[in-house]
Amino acid sequence: MDAQLETALPEDAAAGPDLVIITGMSGAGRTEAMHTFEDMGYFCIDNLPPKLLINLVSLAGLPAGGSRKLAVVCDLRAKEFFPELKVELTHIAEAGLSFTVIFLDSRDDALLARFKANRRRHPLCEGGMTITAGIQRERELLSEAHEMANFVIETSELEPRELRKQIRAIFSQQTDQESLRVSVFSFGFKHGTPFDADIVIDVRFLPNPYYEADLRALTGLDQTVCDFVLNRDETQRFITSWHALLDVIMPGYVAEGKQNLSIGVGCTGGQHRSVVLAEDTGSYLRQSGYLTTTTHRDLALAEVS
Repeated sequence: MDAQLETALPEDAAAGPDLVIITGMSGAGRTEAMHTFEDMGYFCIDNLPPKLLINLVSLAGLPAGGSRKLAVVCDLRAKEFFPELKVELTHIAEAGLSFTVIFLDSRDDALLARFKANRRRHPLCEGGMTITAGIQRERELLSEAHEMANFVIETSELEPRELRKQIRAIFSQQTDQESLRVSVFSFGFKHGTPFDADIVIDVRFLPNPYYEADLRALTGLDQTVCDFVLNRDETQRFITSWHALLDVIMPGYVAEGKQNLSIGVGCTGGQHRSVVLAEDTGSYLRQSGYLTTTTHRDLALAEVS
């Protein structure tokens, strides 16, 4: 890399640069990379002409005062504008902005197979040019960008989740567990089964505080209801098994690269049992290192009058 550009690199890439430039071969995973940065909180733009980079940096308030980092895909779809990339990065370096260039590469045979599978036209295939010829031409035109890159990621044998994991290992300080955002919510089946839950657990088999006169107008957030639900042998057996199941499935979701997981805990009205068990589930997952929020979908409909 040019010495003038080297000064713009962050000392610790894992801390996250202000700007990430994603480039590389068509079909090598640029879109998946952009989605990964988006999940990490970066403001992402696809197919930006390099000439506009400095305008984007200024608009985002970087390097001083900006609240969001940027990830931008710059590639040969910009055609005659792409060769300006090196010059524009020099200007950004002079402005004091930290940036990193990622080059996504893949073998020619892997790229050819991907284009045949998705039936997309290669961006350089014009005038009857074959996909193979387009790939070769693109590789020639990207040779300088390849040399500029701080990280070259070879994706020929990578599944999308593996690419996401590599990018997170470089640019995110979060643990694998923290990359999975978990939403736990209670609900009442009589108000409708949730359609957006990944996991639904039905706790209607537990004794119902609704039939206790002094508990009916209360909710699962009240200590007396919580004690009624939790201080029972059947509840404790359920919690033991439920936590053990979570210990099995949660690492699997993390390993698969899942970004969001929604767990619905349901009882009849969403007022007593499901609220207590949703709170318990959220607390257990937080103690296990997962970023978890707990909400109660139907508590506003509770019979508390």
